[in-house]
Amino acid sequence: MSLNMQRRHFLSLMGAAATLPLTSRLAYAATPLTFQASWINDAEFAGYFAAMDKGYYTEQGLDLTYLSGGPDVIPESALIAGKADVTLTTPDTTIKAIVEQGAPFKIIGAQYQKNPIGIVSLASNPIKTPQDLVGKTLAVPPVNVISVEAMLKISGVDRASVNIVPYAYDPTPLIKGEIDASLDFTTNVPFSIKQAGPDATSFLLYDFGFTTFNDTVVVTTDVLASKRRELVAFLRASRQGWDDNLADPAALPPTFAETWFKGTGRSIENEVYFNTAQKPLIEASGGIFSMSEDSIAANIEALAAVGINATREMFDTTLLEEI
Repeated sequence: MSLNMQRRHFLSLMGAAATLPLTSRLAYAATPLTFQASWINDAEFAGYFAAMDKGYYTEQGLDLTYLSGGPDVIPESALIAGKADVTLTTPDTTIKAIVEQGAPFKIIGAQYQKNPIGIVSLASNPIKTPQDLVGKTLAVPPVNVISVEAMLKISGVDRASVNIVPYAYDPTPLIKGEIDASLDFTTNVPFSIKQAGPDATSFLLYDFGFTTFNDTVVVTTDVLASKRRELVAFLRASRQGWDDNLADPAALPPTFAETWFKGTGRSIENEVYFNTAQKPLIEASGGIFSMSEDSIAANIEALAAVGINATREMFDTTLLEEI
Protein backbone atom coordinates (compact mmCIF):
# COMPACT_ATOMS: atom_id res chain seq x y z
CA MET A 1 0.00 0.00 0.00
CA SER A 2 1.43 3.39 -1.00
CA LEU A 3 2.05 6.10 1.56
CA ASN A 4 -0.88 8.16 0.22
CA MET A 5 -3.19 5.15 0.38
CA GLN A 6 -2.06 4.47 3.97
CA ARG A 7 -2.79 8.07 4.93
CA ARG A 8 -6.24 7.95 3.30
CA HIS A 9 -7.00 4.65 5.06
CA PHE A 10 -5.93 6.09 8.42
CA LEU A 11 -8.01 9.23 7.92
CA SER A 12 -11.07 7.21 6.90
CA LEU A 13 -10.77 5.16 10.09
CA MET A 14 -10.49 8.33 12.15
CA GLY A 15 -13.55 9.76 10.43
CA ALA A 16 -15.53 6.61 11.11
CA ALA A 17 -14.56 6.70 14.79
CA ALA A 18 -15.71 10.28 15.04
CA THR A 19 -19.19 9.26 13.91
CA LEU A 20 -19.55 6.64 16.63
CA PRO A 21 -21.77 7.45 19.64
CA LEU A 22 -19.92 9.17 22.44
CA THR A 23 -20.45 6.14 24.67
CA SER A 24 -18.59 3.94 22.17
CA ARG A 25 -15.69 6.33 21.85
CA LEU A 26 -15.28 6.65 25.62
CA ALA A 27 -15.93 3.06 26.61
CA TYR A 28 -12.30 2.09 26.19
CA ALA A 29 -11.21 4.83 28.60
CA ALA A 30 -13.82 4.39 31.35
CA THR A 31 -12.33 5.23 34.73
CA PRO A 32 -13.68 3.56 37.89
CA LEU A 33 -15.38 5.84 40.44
CA THR A 34 -17.33 4.68 43.49
CA PHE A 35 -20.28 6.67 44.81
CA GLN A 36 -21.68 6.00 48.29
CA ALA A 37 -25.31 7.06 48.78
CA SER A 38 -26.41 8.22 52.20
CA TRP A 39 -29.70 6.30 52.50
CA ILE A 40 -31.77 3.50 51.01
CA ASN A 41 -32.80 3.71 47.37
CA ASP A 42 -35.62 6.23 47.17
CA ALA A 43 -36.45 9.45 45.36
CA GLU A 44 -33.66 11.25 47.21
CA PHE A 45 -31.32 9.66 44.65
CA ALA A 46 -33.59 9.66 41.60
CA GLY A 47 -31.30 11.97 39.63
CA TYR A 48 -28.39 9.56 39.96
CA PHE A 49 -30.60 6.62 38.95
CA ALA A 50 -31.65 8.56 35.85
CA ALA A 51 -28.04 9.33 35.01
CA MET A 52 -27.04 5.69 35.35
CA ASP A 53 -29.99 4.37 33.34
CA LYS A 54 -29.44 6.90 30.56
CA GLY A 55 -25.72 6.24 30.32
CA TYR A 56 -24.62 9.73 31.30
CA TYR A 57 -21.74 8.51 33.47
CA THR A 58 -20.51 6.26 30.68
CA GLU A 59 -20.68 9.20 28.27
CA GLN A 60 -18.43 11.11 30.65
CA GLY A 61 -15.87 8.30 30.66
CA LEU A 62 -16.79 6.88 34.06
CA ASP A 63 -17.30 3.31 35.20
CA LEU A 64 -19.50 4.23 38.17
CA THR A 65 -20.10 1.89 41.08
CA TYR A 66 -23.14 2.91 43.13
CA LEU A 67 -23.37 1.84 46.78
CA SER A 68 -26.74 2.09 48.50
CA GLY A 69 -26.86 3.58 51.98
CA GLY A 70 -29.01 3.01 55.04
CA PRO A 71 -29.24 3.57 58.79
CA ASP A 72 -26.00 1.69 59.42
CA VAL A 73 -24.00 3.56 56.79
CA ILE A 74 -21.84 6.51 57.83
CA PRO A 75 -20.96 8.19 54.52
CA GLU A 76 -17.83 9.93 55.77
CA SER A 77 -16.47 6.62 57.06
CA ALA A 78 -16.76 5.15 53.56
CA LEU A 79 -14.43 7.89 52.31
CA ILE A 80 -11.89 7.46 55.10
CA ALA A 81 -11.86 3.68 54.64
CA GLY A 82 -11.30 4.08 50.91
CA LYS A 83 -14.53 2.24 50.07
CA ALA A 84 -15.87 5.21 48.11
CA ASP A 85 -14.47 8.17 46.20
CA VAL A 86 -17.45 10.47 46.64
CA THR A 87 -20.46 10.52 48.94
CA LEU A 88 -23.36 12.63 50.19
CA THR A 89 -23.37 13.99 53.74
CA THR A 90 -24.93 16.49 56.07
CA PRO A 91 -22.67 19.55 56.29
CA ASP A 92 -22.82 19.76 60.08
CA THR A 93 -21.38 16.28 60.63
CA THR A 94 -18.80 16.69 57.86
CA ILE A 95 -17.56 20.06 59.03
CA LYS A 96 -17.56 18.96 62.66
CA ALA A 97 -15.27 16.09 61.60
CA ILE A 98 -12.98 18.51 59.77
CA VAL A 99 -12.78 20.90 62.72
CA GLU A 100 -12.55 18.44 65.59
CA GLN A 101 -10.79 15.45 64.02
CA GLY A 102 -8.83 17.00 61.19
CA ALA A 103 -10.73 14.90 58.66
CA PRO A 104 -9.42 15.59 55.13
CA PHE A 105 -12.80 16.44 53.57
CA LYS A 106 -13.87 18.95 50.94
CA ILE A 107 -17.44 19.86 50.04
CA ILE A 108 -17.60 20.17 46.24
CA GLY A 109 -21.35 20.56 45.68
CA ALA A 110 -24.76 20.55 47.33
CA GLN A 111 -27.74 18.52 46.16
CA TYR A 112 -30.21 20.28 48.44
CA GLN A 113 -29.97 24.06 48.48
CA LYS A 114 -32.48 24.01 51.34
CA ASN A 115 -32.14 21.17 53.81
CA PRO A 116 -35.32 19.03 53.66
CA ILE A 117 -35.15 17.90 57.28
CA GLY A 118 -37.74 19.42 59.53
CA ILE A 119 -40.19 18.93 62.37
CA VAL A 120 -43.12 16.67 61.52
CA SER A 121 -46.23 16.54 63.70
CA LEU A 122 -49.86 15.51 63.40
CA ALA A 123 -52.33 18.10 62.14
CA SER A 124 -54.49 17.27 65.14
CA ASN A 125 -51.65 18.33 67.46
CA PRO A 126 -49.68 20.72 65.27
CA ILE A 127 -46.23 22.05 66.01
CA LYS A 128 -45.65 24.93 63.64
CA THR A 129 -42.69 26.79 65.16
CA PRO A 130 -39.67 26.00 67.34
CA GLN A 131 -41.45 27.72 70.25
CA ASP A 132 -44.24 25.14 70.01
CA LEU A 133 -41.73 22.46 70.99
CA VAL A 134 -41.40 23.75 74.55
CA GLY A 135 -42.60 21.03 76.93
CA LYS A 136 -43.01 18.55 74.08
CA THR A 137 -41.32 15.26 73.22
CA LEU A 138 -39.37 15.34 69.97
CA ALA A 139 -37.83 12.22 68.44
CA VAL A 140 -34.54 12.92 66.64
CA PRO A 141 -32.04 10.57 64.95
CA PRO A 142 -28.74 10.82 66.85
CA VAL A 143 -26.91 12.13 63.76
CA ASN A 144 -29.31 15.10 63.57
CA VAL A 145 -29.29 16.26 67.20
CA ILE A 146 -26.72 18.93 66.28
CA SER A 147 -29.10 20.38 63.70
CA VAL A 148 -32.02 20.54 66.12
CA GLU A 149 -29.91 22.15 68.82
CA ALA A 150 -28.78 24.76 66.30
CA MET A 151 -32.34 25.61 65.31
CA LEU A 152 -33.45 25.85 68.94
CA LYS A 153 -30.55 28.13 69.84
CA ILE A 154 -31.09 30.38 66.81
CA SER A 155 -34.81 30.57 67.68
CA GLY A 156 -34.15 31.41 71.33
CA VAL A 157 -35.61 28.15 72.67
CA ASP A 158 -33.93 26.60 75.72
CA ARG A 159 -32.64 23.15 74.75
CA ALA A 160 -33.57 21.86 78.20
CA SER A 161 -37.22 22.76 77.62
CA VAL A 162 -37.57 20.16 74.86
CA ASN A 163 -37.55 16.44 75.63
CA ILE A 164 -35.41 14.99 72.83
CA VAL A 165 -35.52 11.21 72.49
CA PRO A 166 -33.93 8.88 69.90
CA TYR A 167 -35.74 8.34 66.61
CA ALA A 168 -35.52 5.15 64.55
CA TYR A 169 -36.87 6.54 61.25
CA ASP A 170 -40.33 5.11 61.94
CA PRO A 171 -43.35 7.45 62.27
CA THR A 172 -45.40 4.86 64.19
CA PRO A 173 -44.75 6.45 67.63
CA LEU A 174 -45.94 9.79 66.27
CA ILE A 175 -49.06 8.26 64.75
CA LYS A 176 -49.82 6.52 68.08
CA GLY A 177 -49.31 9.74 70.06
CA GLU A 178 -46.31 8.42 71.98
CA ILE A 179 -44.30 11.45 70.90
CA ASP A 180 -45.38 14.94 69.84
CA ALA A 181 -43.12 15.34 66.83
CA SER A 182 -40.21 13.82 64.96
CA LEU A 183 -37.32 15.11 62.92
CA ASP A 184 -37.37 13.69 59.43
CA PHE A 185 -37.45 14.51 55.74
CA THR A 186 -40.50 16.73 55.23
CA THR A 187 -40.44 15.62 51.59
CA ASN A 188 -41.44 12.07 52.49
CA VAL A 189 -42.73 11.30 55.99
CA PRO A 190 -45.98 13.33 55.78
CA PHE A 191 -47.04 11.03 52.93
CA SER A 192 -46.25 7.92 54.99
CA ILE A 193 -48.28 9.25 57.90
CA LYS A 194 -51.24 10.08 55.67
CA GLN A 195 -51.17 6.52 54.34
CA ALA A 196 -51.69 5.35 57.92
CA GLY A 197 -54.69 7.66 58.35
CA PRO A 198 -53.97 11.00 60.00
CA ASP A 199 -52.88 14.20 58.31
CA ALA A 200 -49.44 15.60 59.11
CA THR A 201 -47.93 19.05 59.14
CA SER A 202 -44.29 20.08 59.06
CA PHE A 203 -41.78 22.92 58.90
CA LEU A 204 -38.18 23.07 57.77
CA LEU A 205 -35.33 23.80 60.17
CA TYR A 206 -34.02 25.90 57.29
CA ASP A 207 -36.94 28.31 57.59
CA PHE A 208 -36.14 28.93 61.24
CA GLY A 209 -32.49 29.84 60.96
CA PHE A 210 -30.65 26.59 60.38
CA THR A 211 -29.80 27.59 56.83
CA THR A 212 -27.74 24.65 55.69
CA PHE A 213 -27.39 22.53 52.59
CA ASN A 214 -28.02 18.81 52.70
CA ASP A 215 -26.65 15.90 50.74
CA THR A 216 -23.47 17.84 50.29
CA VAL A 217 -21.15 16.17 47.78
CA VAL A 218 -17.99 15.32 49.70
CA VAL A 219 -14.58 13.87 48.82
CA THR A 220 -11.23 13.58 50.54
CA THR A 221 -8.46 15.96 49.59
CA ASP A 222 -6.47 13.03 48.19
CA VAL A 223 -9.28 12.04 45.82
CA LEU A 224 -9.82 15.68 44.88
CA ALA A 225 -6.18 15.91 43.85
CA SER A 226 -5.92 12.56 42.08
CA LYS A 227 -9.38 12.29 40.47
CA ARG A 228 -10.38 15.84 39.70
CA ARG A 229 -11.33 15.08 36.09
CA GLU A 230 -13.49 12.17 37.21
CA LEU A 231 -15.22 14.26 39.88
CA VAL A 232 -16.07 16.97 37.36
CA ALA A 233 -17.44 14.26 35.08
CA PHE A 234 -19.48 12.86 37.98
CA LEU A 235 -21.01 16.27 38.75
CA ARG A 236 -21.72 16.91 35.07
CA ALA A 237 -23.44 13.56 34.49
CA SER A 238 -25.33 13.76 37.79
CA ARG A 239 -26.63 17.23 36.93
CA GLN A 240 -27.92 15.86 33.62
CA GLY A 241 -29.72 13.10 35.47
CA TRP A 242 -31.27 15.48 37.97
CA ASP A 243 -32.35 17.90 35.24
CA ASP A 244 -34.11 15.03 33.45
CA ASN A 245 -35.68 13.74 36.64
CA LEU A 246 -37.03 17.08 37.86
CA ALA A 247 -38.37 18.15 34.45
CA ASP A 248 -41.43 16.06 35.36
CA PRO A 249 -41.19 14.63 38.91
CA ALA A 250 -43.95 12.11 38.20
CA ALA A 251 -42.36 10.65 35.07
CA LEU A 252 -39.28 8.68 36.12
CA PRO A 253 -40.11 7.11 39.53
CA PRO A 254 -42.45 4.52 37.94
CA THR A 255 -39.63 3.41 35.64
CA PHE A 256 -37.53 2.53 38.71
CA ALA A 257 -40.24 0.33 40.27
CA GLU A 258 -38.64 -2.99 39.31
CA THR A 259 -35.04 -1.82 39.51
CA TRP A 260 -33.79 0.87 41.89
CA PHE A 261 -36.92 0.95 44.06
CA LYS A 262 -37.57 -2.78 44.15
CA GLY A 263 -37.82 -4.30 47.60
CA THR A 264 -37.96 -1.04 49.57
CA GLY A 265 -41.56 -1.55 50.63
CA ARG A 266 -42.43 1.94 49.48
CA SER A 267 -45.10 2.72 46.91
CA ILE A 268 -44.38 4.56 43.67
CA GLU A 269 -46.99 7.12 44.76
CA ASN A 270 -44.80 7.80 47.78
CA GLU A 271 -41.73 8.27 45.58
CA VAL A 272 -43.60 10.63 43.24
CA TYR A 273 -44.73 12.67 46.27
CA PHE A 274 -41.13 12.75 47.51
CA ASN A 275 -39.73 13.68 44.11
CA THR A 276 -42.26 16.49 43.65
CA ALA A 277 -41.72 17.90 47.14
CA GLN A 278 -37.93 17.96 46.81
CA LYS A 279 -37.84 19.77 43.45
CA PRO A 280 -37.90 23.36 44.86
CA LEU A 281 -35.29 22.39 47.46
CA ILE A 282 -32.83 21.11 44.85
CA GLU A 283 -33.15 23.48 41.90
CA ALA A 284 -30.96 26.58 41.90
CA SER A 285 -30.33 29.49 39.56
CA GLY A 286 -26.69 28.42 39.28
CA GLY A 287 -27.63 24.87 38.36
CA ILE A 288 -28.04 21.75 40.44
CA PHE A 289 -25.19 21.25 42.95
CA SER A 290 -24.26 24.94 42.82
CA MET A 291 -23.05 26.69 45.98
CA SER A 292 -23.36 30.46 45.85
CA GLU A 293 -21.21 32.64 48.08
CA ASP A 294 -24.34 33.81 49.91
CA SER A 295 -25.51 30.26 50.59
CA ILE A 296 -22.06 29.20 51.78
CA ALA A 297 -22.02 32.19 54.14
CA ALA A 298 -25.46 31.18 55.42
CA ASN A 299 -24.18 27.68 56.16
CA ILE A 300 -21.17 29.03 58.02
CA GLU A 301 -23.36 31.34 60.09
CA ALA A 302 -25.88 28.63 60.97
CA LEU A 303 -23.19 26.18 62.07
CA ALA A 304 -21.49 28.84 64.17
CA ALA A 305 -24.64 28.96 66.30
CA VAL A 306 -23.70 25.60 67.79
CA GLY A 307 -19.97 26.18 67.90
CA ILE A 308 -19.03 24.49 64.64
CA ASN A 309 -16.48 26.83 63.10
CA ALA A 310 -16.81 26.29 59.39
CA THR A 311 -14.66 28.32 57.00
CA ARG A 312 -14.96 29.19 53.32
CA GLU A 313 -11.96 26.96 52.53
CA MET A 314 -14.00 23.87 53.40
CA PHE A 315 -16.17 24.47 50.33
CA ASP A 316 -14.53 24.03 46.91
CA THR A 317 -16.63 25.55 44.12
CA THR A 318 -13.99 25.32 41.40
CA LEU A 319 -15.17 21.94 40.07
CA LEU A 320 -18.65 23.35 39.53
CA GLU A 321 -17.12 26.00 37.32
CA GLU A 322 -15.86 23.24 35.00
CA ILE A 323 -19.21 21.50 34.45
